[in-house]
Amino acid sequence: MGAGKPTKPNRPQPSRPNPSPATQSIDKPKRVLPPTGGNGGNRANHSGGGGGNGEIPSPWLGETPQPHVTASFVEYLRWMRSPDSQHKDPTKVQILQLAAEKANYQARLKVLNQRTKSIAGDQNWFNAKSPWRMRVGGHKGPENILLPAFDALGMPYLPASTLRGVARTQAIRHFMAMENLDWKTAEQKVAVYFGSLDAEPHHRSAKVIFLDAYPNGNNANCGLMVDMANNIWNWQDDRPKYDANPNPFLSLYQSEFIIGFKPTDRCTPEVLQQVREWLIEGLRQGAGSQINTGYGTLLTQGQSSENGFLEVDFRVEGQLIHGQQRFAPWNSDRRRYDRGQPFAESRPVAFKSMLRYWFRTLALGVLPVDLVKTWEAQIFGSIKPQTRGWLRVQVLDGKVVSKEARYKQDPCGKQVGKLVLEFSPEAPLLSQPGIEQLVKNLTWLMFHLGGIGQGARRPCYSRASRQYAPWWRGSDLIANSQDLFWDLPESIEDLQKLFQSRLKDFYQALELLANTKILARSNGSIETLQLVEAVDNNAAILLCMGKDRYDKPYALAVLHDDDLKVQNRGKLDYDPDLCGSTNTKPVQPSPVWIANFGDFQVVTIFGIDNDPRNPRNKFLKTLQQSTNGSTYRQIHPKL
Repeated sequence: MGAGKPTKPNRPQPSRPNPSPATQSIDKPKRVLPPTGGNGGNRANHSGGGGGNGEIPSPWLGETPQPHVTASFVEYLRWMRSPDSQHKDPTKVQILQLAAEKANYQARLKVLNQRTKSIAGDQNWFNAKSPWRMRVGGHKGPENILLPAFDALGMPYLPASTLRGVARTQAIRHFMAMENLDWKTAEQKVAVYFGSLDAEPHHRSAKVIFLDAYPNGNNANCGLMVDMANNIWNWQDDRPKYDANPNPFLSLYQSEFIIGFKPTDRCTPEVLQQVREWLIEGLRQGAGSQINTGYGTLLTQGQSSENGFLEVDFRVEGQLIHGQQRFAPWNSDRRRYDRGQPFAESRPVAFKSMLRYWFRTLALGVLPVDLVKTWEAQIFGSIKPQTRGWLRVQVLDGKVVSKEARYKQDPCGKQVGKLVLEFSPEAPLLSQPGIEQLVKNLTWLMFHLGGIGQGARRPCYSRASRQYAPWWRGSDLIANSQDLFWDLPESIEDLQKLFQSRLKDFYQALELLANTKILARSNGSIETLQLVEAVDNNAAILLCMGKDRYDKPYALAVLHDDDLKVQNRGKLDYDPDLCGSTNTKPVQPSPVWIANFGDFQVVTIFGIDNDPRNPRNKFLKTLQQSTNGSTYRQIHPKL
């Protein structure tokens, strides 16, 4: 090669494309998929579980991603399937799980956090920890996956612009509350601190510089974890439609951040201290999206979440509340995944969704559909129309006391925590007493009409006498409170009066908020596929007492009696019009809820009429005939 002649650089090779279903066989072994936890269920001795012997490649990926542990989660997205692949959805779930579990960002985070501390200075940074999850960002990746905010190297973080927005919003709310100002006027007041193009020349620039905030590195993967949104109920043609729609995404779980800021040369110590206080208070209120659903809260050391207008310690027993369901190792014998491994967590979104469900169910019995939709959106929030609700739901100190049973002799799963209900900043001051009365009684009814999480329509009961897992089904939601509000009387007559009193108080608050007269009504056809779950003239809520049978509470044993079953393929099976069915599209939920309180059960039945062939009527009549007058009381409708 002649002197001075430039060398031609090697042409960069293109990145490996996604495996295409059209050119790659899912049965052709390539790389072994490493196990992602446990043996995946209750069949502990199957080959393919845990140790790697007998494992075969994942059918969704065909080839396992092998990036370096320091590679960001963005690197894994190249393994997504084509939109027309039959394995597109399971691929998405498994890719997100691998990206969250295999990463190790500690070395990079150490550098980033040291940089933040050096730029900010000794007194201008602090730690803030999320007691649950955060969703900051909104980047849409392949298949519309909502990705967290990430920097140029793919590290999840809190952008400086987000922190500035949190502090500024808190400052505006401060002036609105202290000086009774509107939003626009309060914005002019905070320009002195945060700058504004419309302000006087010497106030157009901000006095404080905010820095990007990164997790402190205590968790190797920043706390990155698969999350799940599942909008089960949707309005369709003025009817609530039940249709599960699980959507996996990534959020940050119990992450701790280094929050840094620094003064400009125009900033006084007083201004800096005031902005710091607004920032700390704003982070406690929440950063990012879904802050009314428990996401986004960041607390400094010694700081506690604000007290709500209702706080109650709770216990969940049975199938528990779950977020994601993790993939278990591939089983080479059966060539399928064993039962997935659900990740149990006390999710505020589960409580908010259940409160929303019972609000809709109760309100549909007394209000027109358009008013129900309006007030549901106003109280709980909605996407269409985009509305931030008046109610904020948090769960503090949530933890799993005992995991779900893997073997027959194991006890049922158990979760505990503290449910905190508070007003969002959008809740009008004059409406707050009515909201409080409505939500308090609604929460009491939620705790006493059914469970929460998986199996919420059935009480917790043992299946240890069965051959196959799950060994426990159903869910009990129990309030652990010394407050007299939660006390239950011993006699069935007093229980009936208490339930009716709670319903009355709920409806009175609803009437005041909606500013309209409420009337008992019906919701049209009660054919199973058209049935509206509403506490209307075609619904019954009752108390009953009886002896447990077959390890089941009395009311549930009656529901499962052979007399109420139907012939299915030559054998008796549960009636889908009474017990629901997962074999229909969409899934058909059971029109019966049963909550168990030891000595008695609360039973809610939707879709009752005068047709003797109606299985709900038959179930109600069976309960009435199998008890006597001293062990049966009707709550709704009043007799």
